[in-house]
Amino acid sequence: MASCGGCCGSSVKFEGLSSDYKRRLWTVIALNAGMFIVETAGGHLAGSKALQADALDFLGDALTYGITLAAIGATAAIRAKAALFKGFALFAMGLWVFGSTAYHVIVLDVPRAELMSAIGFLALCANVSSVLLLIKYKDGDANVRSVWLCSRNDAIGNVAVMVAAGAVWLTASKWPDLIVAALMAGLFLSSAFQILRQSLAELRAPVGVAAE
Repeated sequence: MASCGGCCGSSVKFEGLSSDYKRRLWTVIALNAGMFIVETAGGHLAGSKALQADALDFLGDALTYGITLAAIGATAAIRAKAALFKGFALFAMGLWVFGSTAYHVIVLDVPRAELMSAIGFLALCANVSSVLLLIKYKDGDANVRSVWLCSRNDAIGNVAVMVAAGAVWLTASKWPDLIVAALMAGLFLSSAFQILRQSLAELRAPVGVAAE
């Protein structure tokens, strides 16, 4: 049975020691890996920077969930260090998307809005499924919480991609796509800071004492 992390006023954080949680993670890993392939191909075909940024997020999430599974059951320090690594990876991803978007402000053609919409809707369905699978375990230690934040980012990102697709179609301009890609990069950085802050707090906490 899963720990009651974050409930009843307890300071004990859920550490992922649940067969149900692990099964859900495996399902989410499969969804993210599949959508990384679909969105990478679709992003290139549509010429959409927002789709390519979202595809990178899918890859990062699949890797993040794999690290989370590997760290479950390890010591608190190892779990916190795993989360720290994921935080730095998400931060680097955000910087890459920012830089790539800035470059494409000049060279990118107007993306194909209809393909953006179709792939964005498919990705949204995958991400909503992931969020529903993981929402039960959204509060936990840094290792577990990083999974929830990445899944939430995906769902928000796909809604943004679909909004961008509509705006691209209405304006016949590349700017909505680029603006959404930049906003998604900002979301990556914000989540990275949250993960890094919690994992560092857990690393500083005395042995046997849960970080608040």
